[in-house]
Amino acid sequence: MSLRSKSAVALVLGLAIVALSIGERQLSASLAQQPVQAPHFEVDPFWPKPLPNGWVIGSVIGVGVDSRDHVYIVHRQASLNARTEIGAAQDPPTGECCAPAPPVLEFDPEGNLVRAWGGPGDGYTWPNSNHGIAIDHRDNVWIGGNGQGDSHILQFTRDGRFVKQHGTPGRPPNSNSREWFGRVAKISFDASANEAFVADGYGHKRVAVLDMSTGAIKRFWGAYGNVPSDSNLGPYNPDAPLAPQFRNPVHCAEPSNDGLVYVCDRPNNRIQVFQKSGEFVNEVRIAPRTLGDGAVWDIAFSRDADQRYLYIADGKNERVYVLDRKSLTVLTSFGGGGRQPGQFFAVHSIATDSRGNIFTTETYEGKRVQRFVFRGVRAVTRRDQGPPWPSR
Repeated sequence: MSLRSKSAVALVLGLAIVALSIGERQLSASLAQQPVQAPHFEVDPFWPKPLPNGWVIGSVIGVGVDSRDHVYIVHRQASLNARTEIGAAQDPPTGECCAPAPPVLEFDPEGNLVRAWGGPGDGYTWPNSNHGIAIDHRDNVWIGGNGQGDSHILQFTRDGRFVKQHGTPGRPPNSNSREWFGRVAKISFDASANEAFVADGYGHKRVAVLDMSTGAIKRFWGAYGNVPSDSNLGPYNPDAPLAPQFRNPVHCAEPSNDGLVYVCDRPNNRIQVFQKSGEFVNEVRIAPRTLGDGAVWDIAFSRDADQRYLYIADGKNERVYVLDRKSLTVLTSFGGGGRQPGQFFAVHSIATDSRGNIFTTETYEGKRVQRFVFRGVRAVTRRDQGPPWPSR
């Protein structure tokens, strides 16, 4: 090859390298400018359908979804106002409307009431203040309680037949007990290990893991994987160093498909992430200047195989946050305070079905369940979307 030919080849190669470098920079800049993507939802104002028998529901403090996409809620009859809400249940009746629905209600995917049951019965002690409802991989229903003396968990079949009582009612708080629980907020499951993860909860300050067959407590831990303590940390202070223990209530403990456990440390406004063994991994603070009830009330995962997104119910600031689960980055949120569809009054619990739809419940004076229909993953146009009203 001549000197001139070699020079020409070198020039072409040099230009190609420059062009490739420019192209890579342009591609990087283009990717950096790509909008954030997140799941998009619309509220369904017609779900569920009206209840029969003049029934009304009180504070709804749990929601779960079974293998058929049937939705279960548990509510508190005692939260209904005798004078203004349940006149038909008084003696004598003060009006034609209304009466408390049974504590547990089951709806099909279309919002039809399928079954209603719950309350005191033979062989078990119904909680003084039922709290949380969870459906395991066999479609059994687990219920905790956060009232005084609620140191146990109940297990039923999906049609309400009593199966087993785990723990003993009436026990005092002891976050290191292997015999009983401490006013349980919620139960979640790892079917592959046959383990239940208990947010334990309003009396205790820990996550407890139990054998689903025997009810035996296998292990437990506090914040950062520490040995849990029942000491009173005092009120939450957003400017103080991060608390070395959970505050009450520990409100959720959700195992993911990739072997992690996400824990709602509600008054401390944080989610802590652990290995299933209890080894601390990571944490994120949500609305850290929130006082009182706290910001992290419940979580649910998106239903894709990777569980790419994490949904957080914030009953104090009245919204649902959408996070990238692995980075714990808030992508967007929806909701807002109010009583219209798509708004919230004390959004308490959250769950997803196999189609990716979200279900939320509201406590205090909220007293309802809502469905938010999954409309695919889209570019985020607003950090706070407000009420996700249907576009059609």
